[in-house]
Amino acid sequence: MMELNKCYGWSKFIIVVPSIAIREGVAKTFEMTANHFQEEFGKKPRSFIYNSDQLHELETFSSDASVNAMIINVQAFNTIKQGANNKAARKIYAEMDDFGSRRPIDVIRRNRPILILDEPQKMQSKNTLESLSYFNPLFIMRYSATHKREYNLVYRLDALDAYNQKLVKKITVKGVEVKGLSGAHSYLYLQDIEVSSSDPTARLDIEEKTKTGVKRRVRRVQKGDDLYTLSNQAAQYKDRYVVAEIDARDQSLTFTNGIKIHVGEALGQIDEQLMRTIQIRETIRAHLDKERLLFDQGLKVLSLFFIDEVAKYRQYDDQGNRIDGEYAQIFVEQYQQLVNEMVGLNIENDAYLNYLSEIDVDRTHNGYFSLDKNKHMVDPTTKNFVDEELGGKVSLTDDIDAYDLILKDKESLLSFPEPHDSEETRHKKNVRFIFSHSALREGWDNPNVFVICTLKHSENTISRRQEVGRGLRLAVRKDGMRMDANHLSKGDIHLINNLTVVTNESYTDFVTNLQKELAAALSSRPTKATKDYFYNKVLTLDNGSKHEVSERDADMIVHYLIKNDYIDFDNHITDSYHEAVNNDSLAPLPEALAPLTNQIVKLIGGIFNPKDLEGMTENDNKTTHNPINENNIKRKEFLELWNLINHKAVFEIQIDSEKLIAQSIQSVEAAAKQRNNNFVESLSYKLAQSTQRDTITHEELTARQSFDSPTTSTESADVSIRSQVKYDLIGSLSEQTDLTRRSIVTILKGINNGIFAQFKNNPEAFIREVARLINEARIKMVIQGLTYYTTDQTYPINEIFMSNQKIPSDSLKVSRHVFDYVATDSSIERRFAQELEGAIDDVAVYAKLPDRFKIPTPVGDYNPDWAIAFNEGKVRHIYFVAETKGSMVDADLREKEKYRIESAKCFFDALNLKASEDNSLAGQAVKYGVIDSFDELLKLVG
Repeated sequence: MMELNKCYGWSKFIIVVPSIAIREGVAKTFEMTANHFQEEFGKKPRSFIYNSDQLHELETFSSDASVNAMIINVQAFNTIKQGANNKAARKIYAEMDDFGSRRPIDVIRRNRPILILDEPQKMQSKNTLESLSYFNPLFIMRYSATHKREYNLVYRLDALDAYNQKLVKKITVKGVEVKGLSGAHSYLYLQDIEVSSSDPTARLDIEEKTKTGVKRRVRRVQKGDDLYTLSNQAAQYKDRYVVAEIDARDQSLTFTNGIKIHVGEALGQIDEQLMRTIQIRETIRAHLDKERLLFDQGLKVLSLFFIDEVAKYRQYDDQGNRIDGEYAQIFVEQYQQLVNEMVGLNIENDAYLNYLSEIDVDRTHNGYFSLDKNKHMVDPTTKNFVDEELGGKVSLTDDIDAYDLILKDKESLLSFPEPHDSEETRHKKNVRFIFSHSALREGWDNPNVFVICTLKHSENTISRRQEVGRGLRLAVRKDGMRMDANHLSKGDIHLINNLTVVTNESYTDFVTNLQKELAAALSSRPTKATKDYFYNKVLTLDNGSKHEVSERDADMIVHYLIKNDYIDFDNHITDSYHEAVNNDSLAPLPEALAPLTNQIVKLIGGIFNPKDLEGMTENDNKTTHNPINENNIKRKEFLELWNLINHKAVFEIQIDSEKLIAQSIQSVEAAAKQRNNNFVESLSYKLAQSTQRDTITHEELTARQSFDSPTTSTESADVSIRSQVKYDLIGSLSEQTDLTRRSIVTILKGINNGIFAQFKNNPEAFIREVARLINEARIKMVIQGLTYYTTDQTYPINEIFMSNQKIPSDSLKVSRHVFDYVATDSSIERRFAQELEGAIDDVAVYAKLPDRFKIPTPVGDYNPDWAIAFNEGKVRHIYFVAETKGSMVDADLREKEKYRIESAKCFFDALNLKASEDNSLAGQAVKYGVIDSFDELLKLVG
């Protein structure tokens, strides 16, 4: 809306929504983003909800010159469908005395508003579409993730693009899988496996005999434990239920009787109540794990339970008093057990545990359902009208009540209690667990939903895609900061933004069905990287100019993909391509295409392979907690190393303008000489002539071979075929290089006249190539003139090394790392970690530095790989920060990577200078280098 106003002056917009829930969500969005648009556009949109009793808003809508948005739900004007009894809705078409005997619809239609339909698949009926025409719209835009019909698609951001661009959370699935035991009724549920420096232990949910009957309890077990003894001699565990092996690699536990159980599996006879108990407990566990990690960062964690019957959460006695339903009772019991276990750690001065212990269990969960006249929660059934498009019966009045807190008071759900809050406000802010009806779909979400649990039978009416969609928005900190690429590094976004789904089916079943739904929605996307796919695509460059992909360009792109094994025999994009993109290690494109790298990568990203969906989810049962190795992280050697490198810094750049101009001229002339003075290709056009054959067969006609092969000739475009386009050569180069117009003029004057004359032959290519060469020269000089200044700011060690983050269960078990396990990104890193582990005489302690440890550079933030402290020998300690690369040859490293490494060298030089001036650090220094093996490391440290 703001861009349409900026570009075309259009200012009247109507947002049509299918339900009051979505209407309130849209209104809230306008309220929360008003200041943002004021900053971006110098104005903010004026918005209001249409109300037939407040028609003065329409007067302002018509007369005000700024951007105006009216929000209206379809029921407010779709009288044909609802019938004459809906008097409020019919007012929009009635002449009204208090409105100057005018009809509201006539006042609206004179504005020729632009209609924006939010979730148009809910407004597909003939009557609704006819009613939309009464607004006399200039045009209609339809906005949805699940269109039933595409009219004229102008923009697409589908599930895969959103994930790859890190605009949504990553999905982790905790599947609870039931497996029967033939001839036995022994109940077992393997909750998780814990690893430490000693043998692994498992937490196993078993049945125990008590004086009052059989009760289920989670017990920590290790190799050799006998369940028959642990259960007070429960008969079902008498047949050799002795723990034979606990394997953290495949997350399994084996008994001496041969029975094997994996994390997330339940064995024996499992009734529905027991299954729901397991799900609720796993949801609370996942919630507490995430909450502990994110609490210090000001991120409130919410968990959402989908249920199919309100009575299972809330009931009422004969006097109308509230009674907890089955699910609420289970929640309270499991929550108290888990919180008591966590608070019982007795860690002093732990802000999170203090926060946790102050929350009343009855205040931390709530339900969001329709309310009756007594304010009792009820299933969303209807009394006022029937709307089939909304999936059944809906009560307009109740609908408003149902969404008040979740949609009108989102700030409370995103906020932590404050000392000055009123009791009512504190109660709202203490809500962290939300029980909701499974029918809630579009319009019902919150950015800080981190866990979703489906406590209902599997059904077809609501897809897995819709369910997980309620928790996919990127999280928002308590100060309103969204945890996206503007605030976090690429590697941190999905580390923090991770949605756990606790489901009553196996991981494989859940993910297979989810991927089927996603693949069906992506069926219109191309799947192969062929010449035809790239040819004629129009790329928009960073400066706004256009480049149409020629046949030669398309050939070069396909050849590049084949050469680097980025496509397979069937032209599908390979895993190695995606790994290269994620690791910022793509092989450079051919020189002629290098300036188009960002656009071509985006174009390749539009190619869909069903395997791409595999990376969107991970199996929570195949991960393990990674605890801090307290002994290693507190070792003198590591603390000394950490004190040396734990400094934030700013950098200053000094560039000699005259030297940059001379270097730019030299680069342009060297490039022209290398191309035999053909600095850019001249524009040309191709003439093709073909004649239809005298006689043709049906096969030739259907195969499109009814014409002779064309004869072609290529003609030089001496007069530019784009001669009507005027190019601002100096302005374009200045914009693309950040140099002044005066400097650009000096560079152009210094270039050989024969080279400069080629501008008229191909203006766009000339501008693009000169800009690229100037930027390369500028970056080289930036590194040469780079100076770092350390600041007093440091990284808190508990924020950089956060304990118990989940990592793949096949991660390397280590003994001298600051964590018990180390997750590696490549075979080179894994081998290097193994070599560090084996160097007993040399290495004291080491750390794979998390992405949160960053060095600022002129070409983006940089995260080194390893920090290593050597044993103390006859000389002082040697401290080393290493970058492991598969190739150490300069030519094999991408330009940006080389510049980051060079910048890092300057950064560590500054740290060493600071250390030399500090008496407490006298004689200590950090070495930095690029290595590919432990042997190479030893050579560098001498």
